[in-house]
Amino acid sequence: MTEQANDQALQAEQPQFALQRIYVRDLSFEAPKTPEVFRQEWQPNISIDLNTRHKDLEGGFYEVVLNLSVTARNGEDVAFIAEVQQAGIFLIKGLDAASMSHTLGAFCPSLLFPYARETLDSLVVRGSFPALMLAPVNFDALYAQELARLQGGEAQA
Repeated sequence: MTEQANDQALQAEQPQFALQRIYVRDLSFEAPKTPEVFRQEWQPNISIDLNTRHKDLEGGFYEVVLNLSVTARNGEDVAFIAEVQQAGIFLIKGLDAASMSHTLGAFCPSLLFPYARETLDSLVVRGSFPALMLAPVNFDALYAQELARLQGGEAQA
């Protein structure tokens, strides 16, 4: 009995990470200037907005949501706006505060990004526009920038 209790105590102390589910939380596509935009020469200006958030679901489970919004302008006109909230449920236990923050702010979004990228690409192609093919994102670098920004704000306060 003591050996079993020791094994359970050891398991409780060790870090745990498990992906439970990946899903689309919200999806939107608008092409306000169709069909006129299809008659123009296609020289798009693409802007991307990316952010993340997470929510504690209790029991070591967390929902992480990656918001990805792409706006394509052709000249002055908005050709399309495509948005996805790609989400995942993760079991995360046994991490210190800094590791937990990094996991939720960088590691989990990096797992969600390929799904969001594929979803947006498919959505844009279904709208009869050329494939989007977004470049990979370095979430570790974005996380480090956000930490530096927050620490800089605290130093100024």
